Amino acid sequence: MSKRAAAALVAGAMVAVLTACGSGGGGGSAGKGSGHKLVVGFSQVGAESGWRTANTKSIQESAKKAGIELKFSDAQQKQENQIKAIRSFIQQKVDVIAFSPVVESGWDTVLKEAKDAHIPVILTDRAVDSKDESLYVSFLGSDFVEEGKKAGDWLVKEYQGKPGDVNVVQLEGTTGSAPANDRKSGFADAVKGEPKFKVVASQTGDFTRAKGKEVMQAFLKSQPKIDVLYAHNDDMALGAIQAIEEAGKKPGADIRIVSVDGVKDAFTAMSQGKINYDVECNPLLGDQLMDLVKKVKAGESVPRRIKTEEGAFTPEQATAALPNRQY
Repeated sequence: MSKRAAAALVAGAMVAVLTACGSGGGGGSAGKGSGHKLVVGFSQVGAESGWRTANTKSIQESAKKAGIELKFSDAQQKQENQIKAIRSFIQQKVDVIAFSPVVESGWDTVLKEAKDAHIPVILTDRAVDSKDESLYVSFLGSDFVEEGKKAGDWLVKEYQGKPGDVNVVQLEGTTGSAPANDRKSGFADAVKGEPKFKVVASQTGDFTRAKGKEVMQAFLKSQPKIDVLYAHNDDMALGAIQAIEEAGKKPGADIRIVSVDGVKDAFTAMSQGKINYDVECNPLLGDQLMDLVKKVKAGESVPRRIKTEEGAFTPEQATAALPNRQY
C-alpha cells in the first residue's frame, strides 16, 4: 500500500469517528448533532382572547430566539384537535411536546403514547387531571386558585363594614378547563365566610368577548339587582362592559367589576373607571418554556411545578402601568 493510500484511509477513519461522536443520543428528530435544531411540538388552546394571542406570540418569538424549531398547532378550543396534534408530534419524533390543555381530563391515553415513545411532555398555563404524574415532566403556569382567591379577597375588603346583601354574577371560563374550575373555587373559598355575598347567577362565557357580552345580557334581563360582576378573564369582562353600557348602566359604578388576566385592553378600561380590580395572569411564558425544554432534553432535573410571579392592579396602578404594558 502506498503512503498516499494509507494516509487517505487514516483520514477517512478519523472522519468516521468524528461523525459517530457527533451523532449523540435521544429519541427525537433533533439533538442528534450540532447541525440539528432542537424540535418542539406545541399545541395551543386557540386564539380566544387577547391573553392567548400574547401567549402564542411569546412562545413563537422565544423559540426563534433560542434557536429551537417550533411545530405549532392551534386546537381552536377543541380537545380532539389537541389529541390529533400530539399524536402527529409523536409520529414526527419531536424532541419535546408542550401543550396548554383545553380541558383538564381525558389525556391519559395520548400522554401514555408520548411516554412510550420516550418524548417528554411539558404542560404550560393549564394542568391536567391525571393520577399518573409520570405522564408529564413539569407544569409551568399560574396558580389559578390563588387568582380566584385574590379576586374574592378584594371583594371582601371592598365591602367590609357595609350593610346589606351583595349580589354577584359570575362569568366562568370554558367548562372543564383548569382556570375556570380553579378561579371559581378560589373565589368561593375567599367569600364563603361572608354570607352577604350571594352568587345569583353563574354561567360560562367560554373566555371570549362575544360570549361574555351575550351571557351578561341574559344576566341583566334575569336578575333584578346585580352589584358585582366577577369575570374569569378580561375578554369576557370587556364583552360584559358593552352589555352593561347598552343596558343604560355604568360599569365600575352601578355594577362593580373584578376580573382576571391584566391585558392592555382591560388596563385601558380600568383607566376609564370601568373595571375596579384586575388580578394578573402573565401570558409571557415563552422564555421560561424554552429554558425548561433545553433542560429537559439535556436530562437535567426540573421542578414538577413552576409558578409564574404575578400581581393585582387597582385602576390607579393600571393607569400608571398602561404605557408600558406588553400585552
